[in-house]
Amino acid sequence: MTTRQGQSAPLGRGDAEDDAGGSKAAHFVFVPLREQGHLIPAVDTALLLATHGAVCTIVGPPSTAARVRPTVDSARRSGLQVRLAEFPLDYATAGLPEGVDDGDDIIPPMHMWNYYRAMALLREPIESYLRAHAPFPTCVVSDFVHPWTTELAANLGVPRLSFFSMCTFGLLCQHNLERFHAWDGVEDPNEPVVVPGLERRFVVTRAQAPGFFRGIPIPCWEEFADYVERARAEADGVIVNTFEEMEPEFVAGYAAARKMKVWTVGPVSTYHQSRTTLASRGLRTSAIDPDECRRWLDGKPPGSVVYVSFGSISQADAKQVVELGLGLEASGHPFVWAVRNADAYDEAARGFLRELDARVAGRSLLVRGWAPQLLVLSHDAVGGFVTHCGWNSTLEAVAAGLPVVTWPHFTDQFLNEKMAVEVLGIGVSVGVTEPLTYQPVAKEIVVGREVVEAAVRSVMGGGEEAERRRRRARALAAKARAAAQPGGSSHANLLDLVKRFQPGAARGAAASEV
Repeated sequence: MTTRQGQSAPLGRGDAEDDAGGSKAAHFVFVPLREQGHLIPAVDTALLLATHGAVCTIVGPPSTAARVRPTVDSARRSGLQVRLAEFPLDYATAGLPEGVDDGDDIIPPMHMWNYYRAMALLREPIESYLRAHAPFPTCVVSDFVHPWTTELAANLGVPRLSFFSMCTFGLLCQHNLERFHAWDGVEDPNEPVVVPGLERRFVVTRAQAPGFFRGIPIPCWEEFADYVERARAEADGVIVNTFEEMEPEFVAGYAAARKMKVWTVGPVSTYHQSRTTLASRGLRTSAIDPDECRRWLDGKPPGSVVYVSFGSISQADAKQVVELGLGLEASGHPFVWAVRNADAYDEAARGFLRELDARVAGRSLLVRGWAPQLLVLSHDAVGGFVTHCGWNSTLEAVAAGLPVVTWPHFTDQFLNEKMAVEVLGIGVSVGVTEPLTYQPVAKEIVVGREVVEAAVRSVMGGGEEAERRRRRARALAAKARAAAQPGGSSHANLLDLVKRFQPGAARGAAASEV
């Protein structure tokens, strides 16, 4: 069901109030961010809560609603109590071009500040809608970049949980770097600093871990960063797409540092493992038919194929595309390479891709656009993943039991790389140490074909170290499956959320207890 602002919303199956005049179920209101890395796990979390009897309403502008509507409609057809309510943005008041958030592309950086302002203007219409449509909310779950939801939850008189689509290792590192003023006196953004307050030694630079919305030389962003931090500190708890068995010391460390409850509910992609939605997860139209992709993989030996994708934001420049393609080809391993915005390259790069496609036809697969990533990673033929280290992709690799070649592009991806390589021991780095995307000063950084070839061979080849990585990856996958099943930590946390935020219980819930 989808409702628009001001329209009456028919209740879905299970949404009706009981005879006493109130709903018996917890009602979570999700306020996600539209970007893929935030939106996909937020929606999956809502679906998982709904499988345990909760009512979940996902709110946002039409651009967000358009992305999640097929997933929500599918969930509703299966009987889940999930609703979608959309509210138009006031582009003019926020100083935004009309429709700037439409389509699959990310919002241009010069418009991001005003986009966040436009989202904040939705508080009143969202609040009015929630008051007018039963059942009344019992908890607001908002992406951490929406600090204005503090007022939404306060006006409704319900708790608010921050949602993070990243690991607690990264969250704790960022928190401690800021909490202990690790960057004070550090002028060079590439000067290494030891992350304070951890039992193990991890070294980062400010360029790799500047803090959320920090380091942008525009005063409004620093003020926004402070606003986000205040909202995070005032939250009634945190939901994180990770699982406790993978990083127990960091889950406990972050809960202690924040002095609040942390619910680990991942990997939330497990919602799709036994469903027909496996191929469509990603909220985009795949550039290749999922059945065709599956048939192609069916023809490859187990563990022989390497998958390559840099996510929904980052895009390799033309020179890097050539080096990456030649390195993959030279590795000798079959590959599936999802090339984002392939048609946007210059003629030389497009010509290279055509020639490479012809040379590797049948043996490898170039996908010009979006690929059904979860389907690919879940296939037995795939043995490794060259990734930008977005947390969605990293955790999907973990759940699939795959070692990774790590190629971070910006911000938390560098911490995710450390998680994969230094904490979990399932990754091989290509050696990128500075941001490739959102650079404060433009700088050409190209990973050569020889480095690509060596990294792929290291992850996909033989040898004791490669086998140890594969064993560790398989063991993590088993832990991920166990966490999501009855008796597992993530399953238990979902049940706890549904119980803790039931009507009556929610207002008195000790959500801040660690």
